[in-house]
Amino acid sequence: MSAKYDRAITVFSPDGHLFQVEYAQEAVRKGTAAVGVRGSDCVVLAVERKVAAKLQDARALKKIVQLDNHIALAFAGLTADARQLVNRCVRCPDIGERARNANVQFSHRTLTPTARPFLLHTPKTHRARVECQSFRLTLGEPASVEHIARHIAGIQQKYTQSGGVRPYGLAALIVGFDATGAKPNPPRLYQTEPSGAFSEWKAQATGRNAKTIREFLEKNYEELPRDGCVKLAARALLEVVEASSRTIEIAVATPEGLTLLSQEELQSVVDTVEAEKEAGGGGQAAQS
Repeated sequence: MSAKYDRAITVFSPDGHLFQVEYAQEAVRKGTAAVGVRGSDCVVLAVERKVAAKLQDARALKKIVQLDNHIALAFAGLTADARQLVNRCVRCPDIGERARNANVQFSHRTLTPTARPFLLHTPKTHRARVECQSFRLTLGEPASVEHIARHIAGIQQKYTQSGGVRPYGLAALIVGFDATGAKPNPPRLYQTEPSGAFSEWKAQATGRNAKTIREFLEKNYEELPRDGCVKLAARALLEVVEASSRTIEIAVATPEGLTLLSQEELQSVVDTVEAEKEAGGGGQAAQS
């Protein structure tokens, strides 16, 4: 009897469950961990990185994606689903530049006739990028972080109630600054889920062992400047990940843009965290 509720994503079970959405959430829980931490002047993303196979190009294993100059995304779950979702949101500089050079005007809902040739000669994967870029061209400013988070969550929600598709098997952490020039301009951190829900956080974790990481953040979170925020995100991730610069990736978003830490910087952070752990452990042993 339960099989029909198990297979159909648009049918609720008698106790109110959408099983396919819950299975998508299980795919997230089995994905590599991702952590977001909001600081006083930055927001940090830290992700668990799988060690590349001997013959594999490590550059292909990216879990942090830049959506625009001021917005980045990290995810846990199915990489192929993430690639498809990002293609719907990431900016397309080529299309935007061509449109500006031709004085193309975008309406809020549809493209005007002068813009249609650009759409017709654009690959399908870029057509959704035109929608995202149209925000910049229509309003004359980049989209806010909340707008992008709401947009991604909206796409995920549609795939929970449409026939012939399945929910996206990923959760996303979206970070950045609103590029409006307004002051103060606080950092933003949002999470979206396979159900289409989204919410703003001071610190959050998703993926494998997310509960352990969240418990650590609840005990240790403070609004810190850049270096302290990077260290806190690394400490949280290293609670469940092997301590090595090869197993983590960290990005720092500031009002000036996004910076990925180099291998040398990652190793320095890992060494600092491990040294502090050892010093703390030694101090507790001495007291006992």
